[in-house]
Formats: sequence, C-alpha cells, structure tokens
Amino acid sequence: MNRRHFLKTIGVGASAALAGLPLMALKDMGVRKIRLLHTNDTHSRIDPFPANDPRYPGMGGYARRAALIKEYREADPGLILLDAGDIFQGTPYYNMYGGKPELRMMSKMGYDAAAFGNHEFDNGLDGFANVHPHATFPFLAANYDFSQTILASKVHSHIVLRRNDLIIGVYGLGINPEGLVSRTLYGDTVYTDPIERAREFEVLLKSRHRCDLIICLSHLGYNYRDDRVSDTMVASHTRHTDIIIGGHTHTRLDPPAQIINEKGKTVYIGQAGSGGVYMGCMDVVVAPHSEEMFVESNTTKI
Repeated sequence: MNRRHFLKTIGVGASAALAGLPLMALKDMGVRKIRLLHTNDTHSRIDPFPANDPRYPGMGGYARRAALIKEYREADPGLILLDAGDIFQGTPYYNMYGGKPELRMMSKMGYDAAAFGNHEFDNGLDGFANVHPHATFPFLAANYDFSQTILASKVHSHIVLRRNDLIIGVYGLGINPEGLVSRTLYGDTVYTDPIERAREFEVLLKSRHRCDLIICLSHLGYNYRDDRVSDTMVASHTRHTDIIIGGHTHTRLDPPAQIINEKGKTVYIGQAGSGGVYMGCMDVVVAPHSEEMFVESNTTKI
C-alpha cells in the first residue's frame, strides 16, 4: 500500500489524520494511531537550568517535564513514554542519592521503559542494583549479557505493549562499555553485537508476538564518522524495526532522520538532545492491513 492508496483509504489528508483526527474516527476507518513521547541523556538534571544559563535559561527540570507529560496523557491516555538512557550522572543529586530520585520521579511520570546507558554503570553493578527497586519501568539492553552478574534478572531484552489496538514491541541496545566505563564498574557484563541482536529480536517480535510496530530503544549514538555501530547503521541493516529512539550523542533530530532499511522501508530515528531540555513526540499512523506507516514528529521545549 503506497502513500496515495493509504490516504485514499482513510479519506483525509495526512496532516489531518496525524494532527487532530480523533482515535475513534481513525479506528472506524481501520487506521490505528499511537503517540510516542521520548527523552534521552537527561543526566540527573532534576532542577531546571539556572536562569542565567547562556543556552537554556530556566529550561528543563523534572517538574516541568511531568506537567507536560500529564498534559499529553490527558489528551491521549494510550501514549507510550520511553527514555533512551543516561538517566544518571551530571548533577550533585546523583552524587548524593545514586539515582534514587530520578527513578522514583520517572516512575510517577509513567515511563514504559528505558535503555541502559553507559552512565547507568557509574556506581557499578551493585550501585544500580541498589536503586533499581525505585523504578516501576523496565530497563532494556538486548545486547548486554548480565547473566553472570547481580543484574541478571533486573535488565531485560525487550517488552511487548498493547495500546490503541496496536501490539508494540520494544527492544533495547546499549553501547560498548569498553573504553567508556571502567571494567571494575561493568564487571562480568558481556557486550554482544548490536546489529545481530537487533535482527534477532525484531524477528522475535514480528513473528512470535505479531507486533504491528517495532521500536528499538537505543543508547548507541546517532551516527559516527568511523565504523562504530550507530542508530543509522542499525536502521540500514534491519528489516522489521520501524522506529529507533536514540541517545548517547546528544543529538536533536527535528524532524526525525529517515533511513532506508534492507526491505526498502523507511526507519524513523528520533533523539531529543540532552539535559531534559526537549522531549520528542512522534504521532505514528499505521495503515490498515499493511506494513506502511507515517510519522509526524517534533521536539517540544520543556
């Protein structure tokens, strides 16, 4: 089903379908819609930036983010809320409390999942395990083997969500900790190839779980000039991943990047800068009886 056929099927323009058509109206046409909110690399920025900050005066902070998420959720209770990692490290809050307030407040905001970023290792595996109970949402990293560590049952490869008559699969990918993190901190964690794991879990989610939409929650980084694995590389070397929500490189993608995958389909990549100054928002419309989807996106100041 191409774009013209899709628009003809739903009988409205793309902008109307994405921007304001009610969910029930879309459902009656056989079209399904989901809103995806995402953050990354917030780095313990619980308070807003100072009023005299040269770049982000008074912006960000957990309270403002929570208020914005509440506003979005009142308009669409079925939205998905994800974080692409590096929740920890960057302000004295982390030095004092080790990540506890970040996880408790994100839990109250209703996060569905977070990627395991390299700074989640900063207090060692024991340090993460100590604060992990304060998170009501799962951490995802399909390419980290924690089986010989204290985190064996605390970090997961993937989750499956059901929202707005859609089955959504989310799998996580983490960056190679070698050279970024002291071995004493990540211990017996085994890093495995992200592209191999992406291919493995997108097939699992597509075939076994019959997912309508597959999201990679990544802390690999958007793109590099060398051969390091990045979000753009994962997008171009996979077949069923529809969206990549990324972190690590502190990139603000507005609109999201579009990369063609091995099947010739468009993969959308979103990332919302750093420090909690912006939150990404994607409205995803899935065509009926088809793998086609269209995305309208922006990053919102907090």
